[in-house]
Amino acid sequence: MTAAVDARVVVEVGELALDVELRLEPGEVLAVVGPNGAGKTTLLRALAGLLPVDDGFVRLGGRAVDDPAGGALVPPEQRSVGMVFQQYHLFPHLSALDNVAFGLRARRVARAEARRRAGEWLERLGIGPVADRVPARLSGGQAQRVALARALATDPVLLLLDEPLAALDAASRPAMRRELRRYLGAFGGATVIVTHDPLDAAVLASRIVVLEAGRVVQAGTPDAIAARPRSRYVADLVGTNLLAGVARGPDVALAGGAVVRVPEPVDGDALVVIPPRAVALHPDEPAGSPRNVWPMKVAGIDTVGDRVRVELTGPLRLVAEITPAAATELGLAEGRALWAAVKATEVDAFPA
Repeated sequence: MTAAVDARVVVEVGELALDVELRLEPGEVLAVVGPNGAGKTTLLRALAGLLPVDDGFVRLGGRAVDDPAGGALVPPEQRSVGMVFQQYHLFPHLSALDNVAFGLRARRVARAEARRRAGEWLERLGIGPVADRVPARLSGGQAQRVALARALATDPVLLLLDEPLAALDAASRPAMRRELRRYLGAFGGATVIVTHDPLDAAVLASRIVVLEAGRVVQAGTPDAIAARPRSRYVADLVGTNLLAGVARGPDVALAGGAVVRVPEPVDGDALVVIPPRAVALHPDEPAGSPRNVWPMKVAGIDTVGDRVRVELTGPLRLVAEITPAAATELGLAEGRALWAAVKATEVDAFPA
């Protein structure tokens, strides 16, 4: 089967040197995550044809659309690409219907046919009744659907979504996330989503690529990346504890002097993952089975959903997740001294 996307994007923009290889099959959804300045939007712009590559190539459905060595450079409007920008970029003077029809008209579809197909897409996305409204009279969710309909109406090989839910308020995001997942599940082309939200990446994508400073530092399924993050950024993104040290058998010595007991022997430079929910907090030094016990102080407290995230400092830095009832029982407050315990069986260690 011909890949929907086969690309090596090499671009220099200011201080950013981007060098990324991608291959996506039809129907695949890829999330690209990374800190600000990592090159995420630059990658989308290169795939869309808004920024020519300096080296490498971009092939869509087997067709070379950007290949400096081969002399190919297909302009954006002639590529089989649909793009939804973070702020949607709808034409303010056009109705929702004409916004969706615009992409078809740009591809030389007759006006009546373009409007007919645009109307079908608005109905398909559940916003047929607002077809005559201009963007200023649309809600955030309606504008998002119009932008998505405009991108999908041309039946692209590749759909690019730049922070597609970022402009929505917190109350409407969960429902739109579910709807977007349903739309993408029925889309036959490949999709690349840029997002800062780990929940968007986990729910919408079958695979995640992590960019840092223009390079891929980790790639895999959402579960695999969450289980074994390979950088501090990724650990923070998925909300887990990542520690680095030197392993000798079942013990990993951290830079600050603390030692973590792990379930399986590892030798050499190692990374240690401790899920926040595996960190138990005690007012006094616990007795019993935990192999990892440290005196700590509370550095910060945040409520996230039905859990309380507790930042801890001491021989090492950890984040624990406990119930609100447990937080009340412990009398948590910043500066509170307590003990953290983690069973060795709850720890994962692997070569750095």
